[in-house]
Amino acid sequence: MQVQELKKVYIKDLTKLKEEIDLYVNEENLWKTEKGISNSAGNLCLHLVGNLNYFIGTAIGKTNYIRNREAEFSSKDIPQKALIKMVEETISVVHNVLSVMTDKQLEEEYPLLVLKEKTSTGYFLFHLSSHLGYHLGQINYHRRLIDKN
Repeated sequence: MQVQELKKVYIKDLTKLKEEIDLYVNEENLWKTEKGISNSAGNLCLHLVGNLNYFIGTAIGKTNYIRNREAEFSSKDIPQKALIKMVEETISVVHNVLSVMTDKQLEEEYPLLVLKEKTSTGYFLFHLSSHLGYHLGQINYHRRLIDKN
């Protein structure tokens, strides 16, 4: 695994996240839930932004981002343009942190214990990437089900 290839995957998926949020025709629909859909696209977007800014930005890049995970799921009605700006800022953070990271650092222990056991930084970055992809898919389905026009 090479860090620059991981970076490409993150940038690709975060760019897709930005596009998905931008594709909502009715901005209010970003915050809607219906039976069987427990999280809105807006909250999933906030969750991904918080997750990556903390686990890549703060834990690896020492950006001092302070995460408020509860607010990621409780905040509502943040404007679409503000969400897009948050994603763009997250793209910059991920790009900047991973651009200076070496392949050797992927083998080192991730600085936080997040999962049940200690992991390498490479393993945890792969885990975060799959987490991003999972929620990105949920946002895509949310948009197509809720924002029909």
